[in-house]
Amino acid sequence: MSKPDDGAPSAAWGEWRRDIDLDGYDERWAAMERSGVNPHGEADLVARFEPHTVLDAGCGTGRLAIELARRGVDVVGVDLDPDMVGAARAKAPGLEWHVASLDVLDLGRTFDVVALAGNVIPFVEPGARARAVAGCARHVAPFGALVMGASLRANWPTTAELDRWCTAAGFELVDRWASWDGQPFGASSDYAVSVHRPIRAVRPPPRQVP
Repeated sequence: MSKPDDGAPSAAWGEWRRDIDLDGYDERWAAMERSGVNPHGEADLVARFEPHTVLDAGCGTGRLAIELARRGVDVVGVDLDPDMVGAARAKAPGLEWHVASLDVLDLGRTFDVVALAGNVIPFVEPGARARAVAGCARHVAPFGALVMGASLRANWPTTAELDRWCTAAGFELVDRWASWDGQPFGASSDYAVSVHRPIRAVRPPPRQVP
């Protein structure tokens, strides 16, 4: 199993984390829902893969994991920040939560989908980003999907870098959008949601509906 102190977040993560109040962070999403805005675009997209199991990698305070569990998915959350994991565990004590670094993650199992919902890889220390992608890829089932969303900013990973790290881990790009609700990706997009699958994986036949 991974040690809680393995690896390190990037300086960008440290700056973001210093400015974040966890209660206020969660309230932001609750306020969106009260106003009629859907705060679960990530869960909606992940659900399109009809997963039985999902690893929420970089789970933060558990928004994605808890929503997927509400929809009947067997979900596990992992994050390097013990305070965020503590907040997630307090909201959903019945779910499985881990404090660990993605670059050395070893949960001893695989998942139908491994989802990285919010700038997870950009917030990893630059020298560990490829290893973090590989650590997530190790947890994807043979017919599963690695789904990653992140902003595209100066000095943050490019889609070309992300694809290269995934290729090194034995994965290939199969889809890319500019948002979690499936907006087309283009040269001017400032956000990318990327779906990678194991190279040469054959998708299983559709499930038979009783």
